Amino acid sequence: MLKYPELVVLRHGQTDWNKLGRHQGRLDSPLTELGIRQAKQQGQQLQNLSVDLSGWRMVCSPQGRARRTAQIALSEIGATAQTDDRLREIAFGDWQGLTFDQIADGWPEHCKYADQDMFSWNFQSPGGESFDDICDRVQGFLAELKQPTVIITHGITSRILRGLWLGLGQYEMSGLGGGQGCVYHLKDAEQTRYPAE
Repeated sequence: MLKYPELVVLRHGQTDWNKLGRHQGRLDSPLTELGIRQAKQQGQQLQNLSVDLSGWRMVCSPQGRARRTAQIALSEIGATAQTDDRLREIAFGDWQGLTFDQIADGWPEHCKYADQDMFSWNFQSPGGESFDDICDRVQGFLAELKQPTVIITHGITSRILRGLWLGLGQYEMSGLGGGQGCVYHLKDAEQTRYPAE
């Protein structure tokens, strides 16, 4: 028996800070023109799924980039989303708003091995969330799900959410991919990405 309901997971479209390589975390920046196109593409992918989403719950992060993506993508299927704070992006603490180069200049001891395990590096920011912190809040969200759900969230939060749903550990989650402009369908203990990579 599966532990969680069927899910469809979207990451928000590209933002100004994504384009500049800035770590947004709990801060925000608007979707770029590409990000708006990606959100529309996600809406079209939702229409093309071989799933009737009419009885599904729709929920997104309360952060502006996720809410805007939800508004665009879900309008394609005539739906709207509720927000849930537990779907926010990882808190990057002192690193929020900075590029990787700026972080490397200020905290070189944290960046020596980032190229070997960039996913785990995300949980080392001073004043930010640890891997256990983010897992706890996302696990709390998943544990309360009672019905199939479409979720619009963020890059790190999406990987954690999908990884927990799939029963993966931290190292395995690093290979799940972030995916702006795509849709992840979690069903029958498997993840399918649309469009396929």
